[in-house]
Amino acid sequence: ISAPAPLGKTHVPDLEWKVHDFSALLETKATSAISALFHCSGYNWCLLLTPKHKQDDKENLYVALSLMISKGDLEQGQTMHAVFELSIFNNSNGMYCGYKASYNFAFNNAQSKKECLIPLQELLKSSAFLVDDSCVFGVEILKIDVSSPEKKAVVVQKKATTVQNLFVQKKGFIKGTYTWTINNFLELDSQNFVRSPTFEVGGHKWYIGMYPHGERRSTDCLALGLYLESLDELFIESRKVVQITLSILDQKTGKYFTRTTADLLVCTHREGWGWFNFLPLKELQGMSRGYLIESKCVLKADFTIFGSSNDG
Repeated sequence: ISAPAPLGKTHVPDLEWKVHDFSALLETKATSAISALFHCSGYNWCLLLTPKHKQDDKENLYVALSLMISKGDLEQGQTMHAVFELSIFNNSNGMYCGYKASYNFAFNNAQSKKECLIPLQELLKSSAFLVDDSCVFGVEILKIDVSSPEKKAVVVQKKATTVQNLFVQKKGFIKGTYTWTINNFLELDSQNFVRSPTFEVGGHKWYIGMYPHGERRSTDCLALGLYLESLDELFIESRKVVQITLSILDQKTGKYFTRTTADLLVCTHREGWGWFNFLPLKELQGMSRGYLIESKCVLKADFTIFGSSNDG
């Protein structure tokens, strides 16, 4: 794979995503970074950047992009076939370069396969794609066909490009941790979303959210996520970019079962980040484990703020 081919001046992305401090992103342990949501044709999407993608068994690394649809936007049994272009901006000729791709998005399959744009070493040596340690990525959604019981058709409506900036710090990361002890787990309403008390990290209020008896995407699993309390004016200007670990304590062994996001995530209050299938309810309630003793359950959130994101 060499440098991506020009898509032509007619390529106007729906999202233009400028990643600042690209070298700092490479230094983090995160495998990918995910943009904030952008809206197109009635759906919410985000772009996932993998700066060190391995395409094959060889050691060559590629900068790759994939498209994600918001997990809440598709219903069970619904499939969406989307055609889109993933691109990187070439500053030397003022054109986006990349590839056309297509994917069948489904209820439990919300991320397209990764498309390699350019070898990492080629990007790092380039004065066209990498300028002042920053590069610009884009996605344009060309066609959407929705297959569902209602057979809804979606028309792709062109509108102004959404512009986002991602800033990754090289040092001075803010770390937060919070432990939530629940003493009445068995009494929690099976239908309801339950949330912890709020706690403050990095000047903003957060909480752990939970569906204790499963939610619609995985009714047989504990669902767990980290959420922001609300958006204030300061936060709108600069959303936090975080990496999250959520844990549940085995009270018999004193050890935690943990899950960590592989990605750097842009946090907004509307959609928390976590796992709808965090832990099977059979394991949670199993007598051999100590996750639930009588009605007591201990959850923990650990996260690191690596930077910020704002709209351009």
